[in-house]
Amino acid sequence: MSVDDLRREIADGCRVLAARGLAPGILGHISVRVDGTRLLVRCRGSRERGLAHTTADDVRLVDLDGAAGAPGELDGYAVPFELPLHTAVLRRRPDVDVVVHAHPRDVVVADLAGLPILPIVGAYDIPGAVLAAGGVPVFPRSALVSTADLGDAVADALGDRPVVVMRGHGLTATGCSVAEAVLRAQAVATLARLSLDVVTAGGELAPISVDDLAALPDLGGALNLETAWRHELARLT
Repeated sequence: MSVDDLRREIADGCRVLAARGLAPGILGHISVRVDGTRLLVRCRGSRERGLAHTTADDVRLVDLDGAAGAPGELDGYAVPFELPLHTAVLRRRPDVDVVVHAHPRDVVVADLAGLPILPIVGAYDIPGAVLAAGGVPVFPRSALVSTADLGDAVADALGDRPVVVMRGHGLTATGCSVAEAVLRAQAVATLARLSLDVVTAGGELAPISVDDLAALPDLGGALNLETAWRHELARLT
């Protein structure tokens, strides 16, 4: 995929985050690894209008230290304050090409209420159940991840998992594509919202049985990623 195609894909991903309420307003960003030393990331500019209105022009090529990755790339733009979050994960995880940082309200509320992300549903959301069954770690600080040390701390908390919840802050999700990372963030937000609803209704959270989890089929990337992502893009229009 060309750099220009990746810019458009990141812009689409940002708009989906906003449409799903995962990154309302102006906060949140997506990055994509381009090569061993550079990444594309949604940047801040004097004309930005928030994630819901992200354009490919808001996505800029930078190196792992936040400098312009090509002549003129940062003209009129600045990298997000939390770029160290992205670069730390990309440095640590060669299996990851995309990092999504978002602020889903339900994830923040559920974590502050002491509710872990558990596989409380099965066929309702199979990829979400599988993700939760593997464990969703929590980064216990609410700081802005604007330094290399804090970025490394988030990467430590994430470990080899696809998503980490960030206490009083939001979440960071990873993937091999923008679609995969954004859909993982959405799955965690859905589980958090369901968990809050269950507790509000007077119930108790309990994961589905091991047998039911094992019986869930892998419906494949054509449905879980490609069709799901086409749906998200169609919702934007």
